[in-house]
Amino acid sequence: MIIDVHAHCWPRADCFSPSFQADARRMRLSPVNLVTEYEAYRDGTGGEDFVALVFGGKARLTGVWIDDQDVADYVARDPDRMIGFMSLDPTQHGWEAEMRDGFERLGLRGIKLLPMYAGFYPQDDRLEPLWKYAAAHRLPVLLHSGTTFVSGAPIDCTLPRHLDAVAIRHPDVKIILAHLGHPYEGETVAVIRKHPNLFADISALFYRPWQLFHSLMLVHEYNVWEKILFGTDFPVTTVAETVAGLRGLGQIRIDRFRLPAEEIERIIHRDALTLLGLARPGPAARKGGPA
Repeated sequence: MIIDVHAHCWPRADCFSPSFQADARRMRLSPVNLVTEYEAYRDGTGGEDFVALVFGGKARLTGVWIDDQDVADYVARDPDRMIGFMSLDPTQHGWEAEMRDGFERLGLRGIKLLPMYAGFYPQDDRLEPLWKYAAAHRLPVLLHSGTTFVSGAPIDCTLPRHLDAVAIRHPDVKIILAHLGHPYEGETVAVIRKHPNLFADISALFYRPWQLFHSLMLVHEYNVWEKILFGTDFPVTTVAETVAGLRGLGQIRIDRFRLPAEEIERIIHRDALTLLGLARPGPAARKGGPA
């Protein structure tokens, strides 16, 4: 089974401002359709059995807003294969009520944050209620980390080092740094090695193979393979594309340096649900089983 910890629900193009959509043309060399269709996700798995963690995004600063109800509705299309996360923008009035509603009414089982897109720091004191709520209800938190294609998003907000302070204050919260924090992978490796409940995903990186090869060499040399989770960033990439891209890295040898093929396979098939304290979706979970 593949656990994809990074898939999006983007129900309509107008969830993004015109300026965001214009900047998104820099995302990949080829155009990306910002509207997600579940059938396209499923067809892009290459026949693999899968569970996907799905979220939208909220960031008024740069013009991103997907209601959590849209995510809950999307997940309900295949509740045995998808787990929904809420999104929060802590710069906006009412975000704490949205957090409680996302968990208590909609049944969303994690939190997605966009620090640089919304313009906040994850260690900011105003986020203390978020981290305490996540700890109390065992909600994993995934943060966009690293660079961006959006002109108005302050990169400094998303540096991996900021999660060090959060993990010191809230060591019980499971936290995922998306995209290995690229191009700050060294910081990501240092932070996830230090804290037992910090992880990183490799979403949307395989199409930069030179960079990802060197990033995973850092993972290898610091011996943090067990902290690396599989993710796609759908619709930017698919499961099948990501699996093929990762396996291709195992064929590369530069002088005496190579990535262990067995570790790449472990990333592809890692049981991220257990690591994150999430029950596999299905009838038991819908009836109030352990989260």
